[in-house]
Amino acid sequence: MSAQAQMRALLDQLMGTARDGDETRQRVKFTDDRVCKSHLLDCCPHDILAGTRMDLGECTKIHDLALRADYEIASKERDLFFELDAMDHLESFIAECDRRTELAKKRLAETQEEISAEVSAKAEKVHELNEDIGKLLAKAEQLGAEGNVDESQKILMEVEKVRAKKKEAEEEYRNSMPASSFQQQKLRVCEVCSAYLGLHDNDRRLADHFGGKLHLGFIQIREKLDQLRKTVAEKQEKRNQDRLRRREEREREERMGRRAPTALWLCKWNTSASLYAVGRQEQLQESGSRNRDRRRSRSRDRRRRRSRSASRERRKSRSRSRDRHRRHRSRSRSHSRGHRRGSRDRSSKHKYVFCESLASQ
Repeated sequence: MSAQAQMRALLDQLMGTARDGDETRQRVKFTDDRVCKSHLLDCCPHDILAGTRMDLGECTKIHDLALRADYEIASKERDLFFELDAMDHLESFIAECDRRTELAKKRLAETQEEISAEVSAKAEKVHELNEDIGKLLAKAEQLGAEGNVDESQKILMEVEKVRAKKKEAEEEYRNSMPASSFQQQKLRVCEVCSAYLGLHDNDRRLADHFGGKLHLGFIQIREKLDQLRKTVAEKQEKRNQDRLRRREEREREERMGRRAPTALWLCKWNTSASLYAVGRQEQLQESGSRNRDRRRSRSRDRRRRRSRSASRERRKSRSRSRDRHRRHRSRSRSHSRGHRRGSRDRSSKHKYVFCESLASQ
């Protein structure tokens, strides 16, 4: 894969199908039946065993890292139960692998020379020690590649101890068999990946097998299958409990409905009556408040009318007072003018009399 293709795949895995607005890719959703659910959960055997002796080729369903990213985003919001589909897929694959393993064991039993149960147990012990050596060597190589040299040295020391045990087991096995039979290669079928293992394989061969991609791929598939079985069992148990609880609640409601219809009617009637009483009380409160407002308004109107009447009376009294004062002043003026006029008449009369008296003299 080119660097550009790797970058494109990385972007698809991180951002999903809608990263660049490609509508043609969005036509197929991750919920489509054509999409491999095992690929969405990163456990498809076609991907895990690619490039091994048991390469299965291209999967018949759609594999797309962008769809896996879409699924991971959607699974955080709701449960899609794709684990059940992936579990069925892996179970069928592992069942086929186990069937091949049993057939290989039968062929070995038919072709290899029959040995006693005691010799067979000793040979089985040698095989088990070979597996331990191969697994330890593979682990030591992995730790060394990761830079953990100290842990790798500790594993190699354990390998030396297991080799000593293996040497003793081989001596016991050799002493229990004829020399001609011991020289024959005794094969065994690997229980994990159904590959053939020899009783006299060297450490390099064992390390290559137990640390190889085929064996590790089958371990990954089997571990993922166990994990999916546990997850599916937990989800099914939770779903069954929810279903049982809903059924019990429904049955309880039905029993309550059959046993106490009158109580239910009374409860409804009491509820209606209480609601009516509350409504009536609210109406009375509202009418009382309206009456109080009306009385207050009437009182204010009466006070206003009284104040207006008092104001009018005060104005009338002031007007009468002014009228009386004016009349009094007008009478006073008339009296004063009459007095002055009389005085003038008397003076003029005296003058006339005086003049006549003078004239008569």
